[in-house]
Amino acid sequence: MQGPGGTVDLQSLILSLQRYWADCGCIIQQPCDLEVGAGTMHPESFFRALGPEPYRVAFVQPSRRPADARYGENPFRL
Repeated sequence: MQGPGGTVDLQSLILSLQRYWADCGCIIQQPCDLEVGAGTMHPESFFRALGPEPYRVAFVQPSRRPADARYGENPFRL
C-alpha cells in the first residue's frame, strides 16, 4: 500500500513493523486507552508478568491519570 508519489502510508508502516516483530517472536499489542496513570498497568504487561512462561510484547501506552490522582480532589492525598 503506497500513497501518491510512491510514499508509504501509515497503515503500511504499521503492518511492516508488526511483521518484523512477529518474525522476531514479539507481539505488537494495541494500546489500552484507560485511566491507568502508568504504562506498566496495561493488562498485557500486568497479567502476563504473573505467569512463569516468557512473553514478549511491545506497545505504546498513553498515560492518562485518573481523575482523583495528582492535582485532583482526593481528600486522602497529602
